[in-house]
This record gives sequence, structure tokens and C-alpha cells, in this order.
Amino acid sequence: MEINERIAARVRQIRADSGLALDALAERSGVSRSMISLIERGESSPTAVVLEKLATGLGVPLASLFDAPAATADPVSRRKDQVEWRDPASGYVRRNVSPSGFPSPLQIVEVVFPAGARVAYETGARPGVTHQQIWVLQGALEVTLGKARHELGAGDCLAMVLDQPITFRNRTTRPVRYVVVIDHRP
Repeated sequence: MEINERIAARVRQIRADSGLALDALAERSGVSRSMISLIERGESSPTAVVLEKLATGLGVPLASLFDAPAATADPVSRRKDQVEWRDPASGYVRRNVSPSGFPSPLQIVEVVFPAGARVAYETGARPGVTHQQIWVLQGALEVTLGKARHELGAGDCLAMVLDQPITFRNRTTRPVRYVVVIDHRP
């Protein structure tokens, strides 16, 4: 299944499970009804910012939008089955490492963030409590949570609660590779 089809199926499934109409999700997320419809039909390549808004409106972590729609509870996630997604706006590539559908509040995501890239998630507070840790494997990353700015280098790890807008920025001329560990509890 192509990644846009996977995202489409997950958004449809989560919205249906939540009993949300398109208009209600549009209101909750700040994403237009027509854009949500395009995404749910797999006819749009949404940006990371749009997907974050949808995830917040649906009350789920962003990483869950990349899960397989008919996820199994297999505790093993094989590399060959881990889908990669490229943000059309910034070019960053994310890969969900955690097993899709396994009942755990933890999710692990690997990100390769291009030189000069910047992504700002302005959704602020999310439903429930979401803890996130960012562990930089290679390169340097600037993370701004609210008004607090953090400069991270290889080996550094930043722990935070996602309750404010967050911005990721690579001010260098080389890609940065990092792991995100997410603990989401409704």
C-alpha cells in the first residue's frame, strides 16, 4: 500500500471510530473539509504540519497516522515493513519503527531531517498527555518548545511534554538523523 493510501485509510478509520463527521474534524483540526476529503481519498500529499493538525483533531499522536489500517498485534516490526514518508514541504523523511497496532503507549520514529529544513507544529496542547524524547544520532538539531530553545548535537537527548507549539530546525549544511520516542496516554 502506498503511503498516501495508508494515511488516507488511517484518517478515515480513526475519524469513523471517533464518530466524527468531516465538518467536525475540520472544526477540531483547523484543516478544511475539502482538504480532509482529499487526504481521505488519497488524492493529496499532506504536509507534516497538516498531518499534525489532523492528528491533534483526532486525539491521536502523529505517528499513528502512518500505522497500517488493519494492523496486527505482532510485537515485531521488520525493517522491510516499516514505511517511510517524506514531507513534501520540508523534505524530511520519517519512518515508524514501532510495531503497527501493538498495544503500547510508546511509539518510536526515526527521522532524517535535511540541511536547512524547518518544520513548525503550531497546534500547542494535544488531547491527553504526550511525552516525547528526541535522541540525536548524527548532526545537530534545534528544537524550540514554546519559548524554550534547545541546541542538540549527536548523542544528546531532549525530554519534553508536548503541550506547546514546537519547531524543528536544522541550521547546518548536513542532514540530521534522530530518533523520537513518543508516550501518548489519552
